[in-house]
Amino acid sequence: MAEASSKQEYVVGVDFGGTKILAGVFNLQLRCLGKTKVSTKSQRGPEAVIERIARCIEDAVDECDLDLKKVRGIGIGAPGAVDPETGKVIFAPNLAWEDVPLKKDLEKHLGLPVFVENDGNICTLGVYETELHSKPRHVVGIFLGTGIGAGLILNGQLFSGFNRTAGEIGHMILEVGGPKCGCGNRGCFEALAGRHAIFQKIQSAVKAGQKTLLTEMLGDDLADMRSGDLRKAIRRGDKLVERIVEEAAEYTGIAVANLINLLNPEVVVLGGGIIDALEDEMMAIIIETAQDYALPGTAKGIEIIPSKLGDDAGIVGAAVLARRQTK
Repeated sequence: MAEASSKQEYVVGVDFGGTKILAGVFNLQLRCLGKTKVSTKSQRGPEAVIERIARCIEDAVDECDLDLKKVRGIGIGAPGAVDPETGKVIFAPNLAWEDVPLKKDLEKHLGLPVFVENDGNICTLGVYETELHSKPRHVVGIFLGTGIGAGLILNGQLFSGFNRTAGEIGHMILEVGGPKCGCGNRGCFEALAGRHAIFQKIQSAVKAGQKTLLTEMLGDDLADMRSGDLRKAIRRGDKLVERIVEEAAEYTGIAVANLINLLNPEVVVLGGGIIDALEDEMMAIIIETAQDYALPGTAKGIEIIPSKLGDDAGIVGAAVLARRQTK
């Protein structure tokens, strides 16, 4: 048995964004054996963040009583435009990163092969393999977190386009001259329905004198607000939070309709921390709005469903990537 135990029978999946770094250790059947979460602290700059990612991976492996030598590869979902060939983050507005050699630097830290892909693509891959069992030919994944990530699977393959940056659905303009987005444009889907946008709208409304139960729950400055707090407030009859969350759901429905008109996928999957926390409050509005805005007849038979992977879609998809690349 000693021989078998020295084999590399594990992969690590990492999901990192503007707020948090999550690392999960998986066996080759994609069962999660343990995970570790740390905050990103992006203001410290790329070098410090990459060190935090490396430490998060080491801690996750350690938590499982394993050694890095047992790991055959690491998959990582990074926000923004990513070149999977070189493993560089080309541009990530939520991190203020440009041309960061994430793969190279992480491999230096860990001495293991690292595979980098856009976080939306990674989440879509995770849902596609584990929830949809790779069956539908065409799938769009939309993930509402701090920002909005997305991925496209066309003809059963991850579609990355000419410059390998396809699927930036979060940066479709849904409102010309709308609120400013982290990418520099105005009126992006992300600037209207991402977590950051929802929280900002609530904070602005409170500053303007509107009432919400959130100030009782969290204090007047609404520090440490989480998606789950919004659900609690709505369930206690908070009209302000309900209206702002409904607006975000409507914008999401419009985005889904645009994608149905453009790509006509079999399945549109919605996930991420916001859907995880607010599925009951948002999904019906998203579906109804998408059906209203899609061209007549185009949405027939298309499934619009929430992901059951919740916040773990990123680490699962990253583990799928690592397993695929190290076969």
